[in-house]
Amino acid sequence: MSVNSLSSQEMWRVTMGAAVGTVIEWYGFALYGIVAGLVLNDLFFPTFSPAAGTLAAFAGYAVGSFARPIGGVVLGSLADRYGRKPILLFSLSLMGISTVLIGVLPTYATAGFWAPILLVLLLIAQGFGAGAELAGGITFVAEYAPVKRRGFFTAITCAMTSGGLLLASGAFAIISALTTDEQFAAWGWRIPFLISIVFLGIAVYVRNRLSETPAFLAEVAAGDRPHMPILQVFRERPRDLFMGFLSISGLNSTGSLVDTFAAGFIVATLGMSTDTATWALVCAAIAGMICTPFFGWLSDIVGRRRVMITGCVFMIAFAYPFFAMLESRNITLIVLAMALAYGIGLGATFGPQGAFLAELFETRFRQTGISVAREFNGVALSGLTPLVASGLIMLAGGGAGYVIGFLVLWQGVAIVGLAFAKGAIAPTRRSDFTTADRAEQMSLAYEPDTGKSIETVTANS
Repeated sequence: MSVNSLSSQEMWRVTMGAAVGTVIEWYGFALYGIVAGLVLNDLFFPTFSPAAGTLAAFAGYAVGSFARPIGGVVLGSLADRYGRKPILLFSLSLMGISTVLIGVLPTYATAGFWAPILLVLLLIAQGFGAGAELAGGITFVAEYAPVKRRGFFTAITCAMTSGGLLLASGAFAIISALTTDEQFAAWGWRIPFLISIVFLGIAVYVRNRLSETPAFLAEVAAGDRPHMPILQVFRERPRDLFMGFLSISGLNSTGSLVDTFAAGFIVATLGMSTDTATWALVCAAIAGMICTPFFGWLSDIVGRRRVMITGCVFMIAFAYPFFAMLESRNITLIVLAMALAYGIGLGATFGPQGAFLAELFETRFRQTGISVAREFNGVALSGLTPLVASGLIMLAGGGAGYVIGFLVLWQGVAIVGLAFAKGAIAPTRRSDFTTADRAEQMSLAYEPDTGKSIETVTANS
């Protein structure tokens, strides 16, 4: 099936089939991120001080994140070798089952040191599966999407990370409202983990009905499947891997601070209620779900790089006001700060990211390349940012000054990576992944920063 013959209804079905896994992925990670600084520090690390216990809980999150690039490389290579669909089903099942099992774990009071060990093992399994999930979803949608709407449709898949955050935040907001603090700490926190089995069942059913991508099937027909995708992408596209790694630094630092670190900061450091933190996250997630597809659509018109740089510049300017608004302890300002950071700062960098990364790499090692660029950056930032930020808060005696500098630093790194991308965008920039011949693409003129099609650029050259 050519992407050009795909109806609008079929394209939406493909997009939603990929997106449901992204919801499950980020539901699980957001659940842990929210609860880590609220109750898991006491339940699994009770021998530590409150601050050190929170640090230990986030360290478990970081350890799980270290499994993501391993899973990304292993499962991404398998997806490039044997197909997108089977790996999407496997990664989804591994993540979902790990999330459910966290909800039945014994605590330190009943299992002793085995409790944190089992928790970390499940986080590692969850991270391994998650390493291929969003990269796989992006690849799947990008290889189906019409060329001129690739940014928009891949952005919907990316926006579902906010959907997972919204689902997790909403679940915790409802459970915390219906239980006392004692009930929430005793058993209430488990409920959102346990009900994820329902979401998992629905997601597996939807995803199992999808067909393999036309681009991958064309590679199979051409006999162009690589034997070692990871070696080939490093050998043939090292610059693009490095560029992709740097370019998403702003996104990962912003996302980790807002959806993982901020909840604990609002409650543990500022002394606000759990309800305030969770409802602020709900509003942030709604803003992300709305703005991320918008910025993906915009990148189809003005180019990926320009939109992403705008998001990084916004977060540099907004870093100090963001923490000032949180530290005001004014609920309205806290909600507004979270919504602006997630809607504009994260949305503008995340919306174009799917198409940006998919267009860097050819079909034969596309998912491997996306996984390496995304997940190795994720280890450096998504996994470590909550841990580092918690340490910087302790170092500053409760102040946010060092964390602001940390956030600004990584936005600058992303801008450097995106500037480095000028003139280096792969020839897949405006091609149909299914039909374009690689050698012919290499000779085509294109403009990486405008939204113009190859035909338009060629006609004007």
